[in-house]
Amino acid sequence: MIRTEQTGPILTITLDNAPVNALGAALRSGLAKAIARVADDISVGAIIVTGSGKLFSAGADISEFGKPLADPQLPDVLAAIEACPKPVIAAINGTALGGGLEVALACHYRVALASAKLGLPEVKLGILPGAGGTQRLPRLVGVEAALKMIVSGDPVSATKALASGLVDKVVEKAEDLRAAAASFADSPARPTGERAVSGDAAAADAFAAANPRLFKGFTAPTACVEAVKAAATLPIAEGMAVERRLFLELVTGEQSKALRHAFFAERAAAKLDDLPKDIARRDIARVGIIGAGTMGGGIAMNFLSAGLPVTMVETNAEALERGAALIRSNYEATAAKGRLTTDQVEVAMALLTPTLEFGVLGECDLVIEAVYENMDVKKQVFGRLDAVAKPGAILASNTSYLDVDAIAACTSRPEDVLGMHFFSPANVMKLVEVVRGAKTAPDVLATVMALGQKVGKVPVVAGVCYGFIGNRMLIPRQDNALALVMEGASPEQVDKVHTDFGMPMGPFQMTDLAGVDIGWHRDETRIDNLKDALCAQGRWGQKTKAGFYDYDANRKRSTSPVVAALIEEFRAREGITPRAISDEEIVARTLYTMVNEGALILEEGIAQRSSDIDVVWLYGYGWPRWTGGPMFWGEREGFAKIVAGLEHYMDRMPEGFAIAPLLRARQAEPVA
Repeated sequence: MIRTEQTGPILTITLDNAPVNALGAALRSGLAKAIARVADDISVGAIIVTGSGKLFSAGADISEFGKPLADPQLPDVLAAIEACPKPVIAAINGTALGGGLEVALACHYRVALASAKLGLPEVKLGILPGAGGTQRLPRLVGVEAALKMIVSGDPVSATKALASGLVDKVVEKAEDLRAAAASFADSPARPTGERAVSGDAAAADAFAAANPRLFKGFTAPTACVEAVKAAATLPIAEGMAVERRLFLELVTGEQSKALRHAFFAERAAAKLDDLPKDIARRDIARVGIIGAGTMGGGIAMNFLSAGLPVTMVETNAEALERGAALIRSNYEATAAKGRLTTDQVEVAMALLTPTLEFGVLGECDLVIEAVYENMDVKKQVFGRLDAVAKPGAILASNTSYLDVDAIAACTSRPEDVLGMHFFSPANVMKLVEVVRGAKTAPDVLATVMALGQKVGKVPVVAGVCYGFIGNRMLIPRQDNALALVMEGASPEQVDKVHTDFGMPMGPFQMTDLAGVDIGWHRDETRIDNLKDALCAQGRWGQKTKAGFYDYDANRKRSTSPVVAALIEEFRAREGITPRAISDEEIVARTLYTMVNEGALILEEGIAQRSSDIDVVWLYGYGWPRWTGGPMFWGEREGFAKIVAGLEHYMDRMPEGFAIAPLLRARQAEPVA
């Protein structure tokens, strides 16, 4: 797990645990023994610690997560490195994350390759750096800079690390890294723990006050602040004890369990249980997009940003020009924020070919239809596409609800057809539901899943049903939300229960954002329910500054007296006497029903596994990550409690509602 090589008085220790040099038990043991051996070896004057391949170390061995760790523990290994009487230099040859960066922090000097990234992402798993990261980092970069790295969990570039004092030297070329590290061989040992901290407890409190978004809903960031405050006020040994106490409290807590579940769920979603791992994939050299609207343009950006040429087809010259202009505008807005260079914008735009010629889609290896959500329109498009697409091209629909098998049946090659449901805005949202049709070829599915990851998405396989996974689970939530308002709740109360739970918005806020008119029959004389009444009055949501709420020019919402009056009118029309609705009832009828629908989805084989459903909701709908997703949350809530809650309100559920047999079968299980 480690390799050692001595050149003159310098011993190089290489962390060698492919593929990411994870700090598993064998590597920790080897590193500890190597440090112990050289401490009294007079032939060794200095030690360089580096990583094999293109990584320094990505940190902990994830296979050890949730298990008792074998000795030696990482904090003890790092204490030995820091206490070594000979200079220890970290030669950071690539990414150094988590425990990997903590190894570098324990070294006396740090030299990094310019392309390296350095970070402490533990907070994203609901924990904090537990091997001295919260104590040593502030001693190098100060309280505020340390908290920014630790609480956000985001890595920094080697250049930024040099500017902050995290590293001592940066080199451009990999072949120069060892020589740069060796230049510190004659320097004295310089324990990081003996350095003074720049900043104090007040600076830590000020950081927390200035960055509420990083703390909302999560417990780990607050613990990180407490640990860094200990670094600023206590000797290293006492600060390490505080860090250890906080780490152990977090790692056994509910949030860490949920966040670790989410971490592994994302990785599991990419695995297709019924496909061989070595299945050959089709080459995708050019992507076609049918439709230059907001969704089509957003989809195109994913491929352009990944360096794939895109042909974007429209039927109207004005719409085509507007779509291309919107793509450029989005890129330029990103460049204005410093996330892209002007050259990168031009490189991406040069890969885009806007055209009115449908036939040029014959040059594409993957064609994604992104037209209006109407089955007749989509069938017509796929019929035309079947006539021009080359043999072996993959044909995908961006439908969010419709039957992919019915769409595929309009072609002579249903094995090449599947769904690719991107979420809006498609250039930002990471989720893609990859909808496997009854006849979708295995290599088509494997190709699209791999391509999704290549362009930075989180792809999840779904079967064919109305709404697939995510939108299907929305239906009982939205139906019950409307019913609750008719029975006596207000849109504000229903939405507040969801935002208090941790959702970014409630059912009515989401409807206003998406468009109240979605799915409306567009007959202003037929008003069957509250949504019809809103649509008939032109209250289509944020886009018309009026929906379930009123909106000002900045899209700030406020309670609408018009909606309140309409609700009263419909209650009177239906003979409903409003009653007090408890928050508990709202939870049962909007959140428990989602878990129930998820269980039905599993029973029907629409999702491969329960955790895939969690990934869909975490990445597609903003379900609070600290709960692990709806299915993980349901398990922690307790299936017996959920079944009891659903049964209690059964007579108020929409017609056709039934409790999933899977939930009933599991209600005797103890709460995890």
